[in-house]
Amino acid sequence: MASAANTGSASDRLQALGLDLPELRDNPYYVHHRSVDSSIYISGQLPYKDGWLLGQGIVGRDVEVETAREFARHAALNALAAAVQAVGDLERVRIVQMLVFVASTPDFGEQSTVANAASELLIEVLGENGRHARTAIGVAGLPLNSPVEIQMVCTAV
Repeated sequence: MASAANTGSASDRLQALGLDLPELRDNPYYVHHRSVDSSIYISGQLPYKDGWLLGQGIVGRDVEVETAREFARHAALNALAAAVQAVGDLERVRIVQMLVFVASTPDFGEQSTVANAASELLIEVLGENGRHARTAIGVAGLPLNSPVEIQMVCTAV
């Protein structure tokens, strides 16, 4: 993990990683986030970059673990963008829980390895506010044949 997690602002750390928060496209069927009291529920995010799904397939068959880890980082970045939409500023985001869904073969047992990449990104960017409760599960399939989907619960600090 980056030692930079203790220095500068979350925005500075994101920039130091060479990343920008993406623009999320509107969807007529759901919203990217919904707030209830102090909790912010982030809709499942796929690994889109610049409007394109980065890959498709089943991890352990069509998609290598390292590729799936990169997809998880992009999905987490998209979820972070939704959190910023909700609270208005990256500095105010605290991740409470993350659910990582990995489309994987029945014998694939490395869902946590895939999910770790997303957790690492959140901690690198948000520091202690990026630490979270987490579940990583294997599923038979995901929307658009995406290998990874990430859902979060956040709060504003």
